[in-house]
Amino acid sequence: MLDFCLRRLAILILSSGLVFAVQAESPRLTITGSSTVAPVISDIGKAFEQTNPGTRIDVQTGGSSRGIADAREGRADIGMVSRALNDNENDLAAYPFAMDGISIITHASNPVNALSRENTIAVFTGKITNWKALGGPDRPITVVNKAEGRSTLELFLAFFQLKNSDIRAQVVIGDNQQGIKTVAGNPGAIGYVSIGTAEFEAEYGTPIKLLPMAGIAPTTAHVADGSYPLSRQLNLVTAGPAGGLAAEFIAYARSASVNALIGEHFFVALSSAK
Repeated sequence: MLDFCLRRLAILILSSGLVFAVQAESPRLTITGSSTVAPVISDIGKAFEQTNPGTRIDVQTGGSSRGIADAREGRADIGMVSRALNDNENDLAAYPFAMDGISIITHASNPVNALSRENTIAVFTGKITNWKALGGPDRPITVVNKAEGRSTLELFLAFFQLKNSDIRAQVVIGDNQQGIKTVAGNPGAIGYVSIGTAEFEAEYGTPIKLLPMAGIAPTTAHVADGSYPLSRQLNLVTAGPAGGLAAEFIAYARSASVNALIGEHFFVALSSAK
């Protein structure tokens, strides 16, 4: 947790006439939450540590719900949330720093290059169970869904006007990397993940394909120009207005000095978004 002590404070303890020098712990921030946000915040944290010697930034995943709960209950100094806050979360202060989108993904070898909204709903609700019905090979469809508590799930369901109980999934995963690994390892699989994470993996040869949404390619550029229909804010949240080291870190994460780092993760820095 956040330690407001001086970085190298010496505490003198007098005991039996002896004096011991004890060094205080370094200033530390604990940041928890969204697996979408965690990789870029981890890199921003490393850069912040370099510019603030002695400071430690501890980044942990677990989903946006964890980030909200941990920030509220004091288990974390900052929560990571990959969506806008809901009305019942207005006790938290939200600090958006980037934009991302959600993309449907399939295996790279799948010849199906696009799905209509109706077909997407039919696939995820189990009404279409074989790729042959969509012009693909005679192969069963493996639906990969997100676990409860993940903001990617919440946004996907809201966009397609579904409830989680409507989804007929063969695999339920937690973070984006699990989803990508599952789809990359199964030619019949379909799932949905962060565009930033998916673009990054595809760039480095992971065998996945990003499908367009409403005719718009799922790219960082389309997130930036506002044309991609399933986009979201990436937020850092605190219990009340941020102060001290948390405020310093949030200001750094929202500054132009980290735009390149945000771009390396295929997200859109807010200063670049329209």
